[in-house]
Amino acid sequence: MTRTAILVSGTGRSLKNLLDLEQAGALPTETALVISSRPDVKALDHARARDIPSAVCKADALTDTLDAAEIDLVVMAGYLKRWPIPHAYVGKTINIHPALLPLFGGKGMYGHHVHEAVIASGMRVSGCTVHFVTPDYDDGPIIGQRTVPVLWDDDAETLAARVFEQECALLPECVAMVARGEVKLVGGRALRG
Repeated sequence: MTRTAILVSGTGRSLKNLLDLEQAGALPTETALVISSRPDVKALDHARARDIPSAVCKADALTDTLDAAEIDLVVMAGYLKRWPIPHAYVGKTINIHPALLPLFGGKGMYGHHVHEAVIASGMRVSGCTVHFVTPDYDDGPIIGQRTVPVLWDDDAETLAARVFEQECALLPECVAMVARGEVKLVGGRALRG
C-alpha cells in the first residue's frame, strides 16, 4: 500500500470521498496522515472519525511533517496554502483543480473565484484537472481532466456542483494511477509508465 498524506483547508468533501473509496478497497493507498492549514475545518473531523492521525501546520512546517510520517504520495484535496515544495516531493505530490488547466489557474483561482471567472469568460465547457505539483501555482504536468458543459443559466454554485461530481471520479482515478506507478513525472511531463 502507498502511504498517503492528504492536505486540506476546508470541508473535506474530497478527503471523505477518498477515505470512503480506500475503506471499500477501491484505492491502493493507506491514508497515514491528514494535514490541514487551519484548525477549525470539518475535514479534520473526517480524519478523527476514522482514527487517522492529523496535524495542523503552516506551509513552512509541512515538509518536516511529511518526512516524519514517511509519506509516499501527497494529495492536495482543497489545500489552499502555498507550499514551497522541495524537489524530493515533486513527482509524488498531486493536486485537484476545479477548472481545465492551464486556463483559470494560478494565484487567487480557487473555489467560487474559478467558476465565476469561467462563466464571465463565456466558456461553454469547464471541468477539473489533476496535475503533478511543481513550485509554480497550478502549472505542473496534467495527469487527467474531465469536462462538464457550462449552461446558459449557470451561476458559480451550479457550475461548481457539476464540476465537483467529476472531481469525485477523477481524483481517485489519478491517485490510483500514481500510487500504482502507472503515471510518473518524467522530464517535466506526466507519462504513462
